Amino acid sequence: MADTSARPATADEGAGPSIRTLLILSLPALAIGIVSAVVLWLLDLVSEWLQDGLWDALPHAFGTGTDNPWWILTVLTVTGFAVGLVVWLMPGHGGPDSATTGLDSPPPPARTLPSIAVVVILGLAGGVSLGPENPIIAINSALAVVAMARFASKVPPRLVMLLASSGTIGALFGTPVAAALVLTGTVAAVKGGGSLWDKLFLPVAAAAAGSVTMHLLGGQSIAFHLPPLGAPQPLDFLTGTAVAMFSAGVGIAAAFVFPYLHSGFHALRHPLIFTTFGGLVLGLLGIVGGPLTLFKGLEQTGELLAHPERYSAGALALFAGVKIVALLVAASAGFRGGRVFPAVFIGVAIGLFAHAVIPGMPLGLAVACGGLGIVMVETRDGWIALFLGVALTGDLTVLPILCVITLPTWLLITKAPPFEIAAKRPLLARA
Repeated sequence: MADTSARPATADEGAGPSIRTLLILSLPALAIGIVSAVVLWLLDLVSEWLQDGLWDALPHAFGTGTDNPWWILTVLTVTGFAVGLVVWLMPGHGGPDSATTGLDSPPPPARTLPSIAVVVILGLAGGVSLGPENPIIAINSALAVVAMARFASKVPPRLVMLLASSGTIGALFGTPVAAALVLTGTVAAVKGGGSLWDKLFLPVAAAAAGSVTMHLLGGQSIAFHLPPLGAPQPLDFLTGTAVAMFSAGVGIAAAFVFPYLHSGFHALRHPLIFTTFGGLVLGLLGIVGGPLTLFKGLEQTGELLAHPERYSAGALALFAGVKIVALLVAASAGFRGGRVFPAVFIGVAIGLFAHAVIPGMPLGLAVACGGLGIVMVETRDGWIALFLGVALTGDLTVLPILCVITLPTWLLITKAPPFEIAAKRPLLARA
């Protein structure tokens, strides 16, 4: 008898989903992407209204300015107290500790969503050094799973979560390219026939819908423009690698400290205590670093890149140092939010510092490499680090040299501690 154990797969066995299936599933993918962008836009809108009240209307009413040290200290301490009240008393307790989640974490129970939205809005408006990415992905994923279970139950929940994550990432970064890169590893690991792009088709559709919707709504995105690099010189590879690895080293040091700081804050046991204390520390850091080191960091990154000549090397080093400590404190003290946007600000400050101290280093290369290093540590993903490196400069000519610089940088970070805390049972959890 002929041995058939090693026969090649037939065309049917290796085939991916049909065109009809992809077209039918594109409808919920587009709908999820649009809704994900709208939810993010609404969350941003509410937080901006509250931010204007806290940092503009109220200080003017009291005859002071937003850069007044006492105002910075007061607002962040009160923000910590308010977040602590929500985590302590509100049903859902603010959802999972963001220190234990990433961009691809499973969605929380639907009952936790109102409290997650409240603590994220408070943190964004109050100047906490965290972005909205982790919580908004959790909110949109949970909403999509509930909605699809009711109106399109045949769509697998796992696919729904992937589409919601894709749509939200597309809206957050203003382009479907980010979602395609972030999720490449995820979908490649999914078993089944068909090519990689068969699996990416629906997530990219959701991401495209999310990014286009966010643009139409006037939302922010990572899109900056610096002088083009042009043809790279041999020295650029050396200086670029040095900056990227230094930035990655800063991220690795922060990742090493993270669990100890997280344990230290949570040793205070009660969320009202450790979030209020965290807000107080953030206020003190805000006084040291100034208003530019507050908030999630996207708008402040734009300010740095718009006028890099305004800041000395010492000021840029101070901005990066204060922001990395503020990120660690915010993530450790029970605030809810993502770490990517603050990491981008830190990387840009490091890049601008390198441009100031390394004679002749191109501005775009320095910024791209500074962002690439620390973002690679935070996300453990070379694709998103490359994407952000290019997005920060608006210059495709940096891509070839970044691809080379990514390799030694990845070797540096691949065995480093993760920038995430292993999840534990939350304090004061209720049934």
